[in-house]
Amino acid sequence: MSAAAHQSGIPRRTGVVMDPISAIKPYKDSTFAMLLEAQRRGHELWYMEPSDLSVHDGTALGVMRPLEVRDQKENWFTLDEPAKLELASLDFLLMRKDPPFDLAYVYTTYILDLAERAGVLVVNRPQSLRDANEKCFLTQFPQCCVPTWITQSSADVKAFVAEHGLSVVKPLGAMGGESIFQARPDDPNLNVIIETITRGDRDLIMVQKYIPEITQGDKRILLVDGVPAPYALARIPGPGEFRGNLAKGGTGKGVPLSERDRWISAQVGPELRRRGILFAGLDVIGDYLTEINVTSPTCIRELDAQFGLNIAADLFNAMEQQHGRQ
Repeated sequence: MSAAAHQSGIPRRTGVVMDPISAIKPYKDSTFAMLLEAQRRGHELWYMEPSDLSVHDGTALGVMRPLEVRDQKENWFTLDEPAKLELASLDFLLMRKDPPFDLAYVYTTYILDLAERAGVLVVNRPQSLRDANEKCFLTQFPQCCVPTWITQSSADVKAFVAEHGLSVVKPLGAMGGESIFQARPDDPNLNVIIETITRGDRDLIMVQKYIPEITQGDKRILLVDGVPAPYALARIPGPGEFRGNLAKGGTGKGVPLSERDRWISAQVGPELRRRGILFAGLDVIGDYLTEINVTSPTCIRELDAQFGLNIAADLFNAMEQQHGRQ
């Protein structure tokens, strides 16, 4: 929609591609925070799930449903009747489908490429969603990381663990702490762990040196257009757990950014901006970057509540500025 149309009073249109909105927890869902902010700004909201997307003769389409959201724990949304519309009818499109990052996810980004080509501001850019894998992307910033090896070779993993001692192994396409293992040189289950996570040397995985500061929290730093929010959410593991993910029982505690956090953000932020990644979440344990989340980063609502922020407003300010430059 043109700038002239907006000046004439026609509202902006924001679409979202997400997992079922009926299954979210609205009090902690970052996508929901974005939708609330868009609605506060007078945007029309249009809801889609990945299965609603298609391409007909080169035109990207979506079975869209008008959406209304309410900031409450029950009865938090209303969906109206669906209509099959061109994605090009939108101004903004939030791609907020959670991993796994599999072929179905990749195919969805190809459809979003067509929407972007038609003038829709897709957040985050479809090409960057494909290129900036949340585990692999951090290898472009080795100065920020602990020793790390991405490999599908069991022998490589064993050699790494033998050299560095206690380590962490994780798949490349999951989220929320799924299938993350500790690996110890003297663990009699080490071979089984490696065989399981690599699927018998068939899948690439990541192995990293264990960072003992995880007991102080796995910090999530949110960046909007490459600029970090002033506070991070330290996700502290629960009893008997080494994963800080909130989905695995971690407790979220807001903390100011340290100088090292700001330095890491300054290392990564310009590259995020260059790639059109308007919203990202850095995971930092102790002094080290462990992941760069670009698909559906969370923790907006927790940080907003603890510090009186409005991170979604910062995001939409950046989106509207960029859309105005198109």
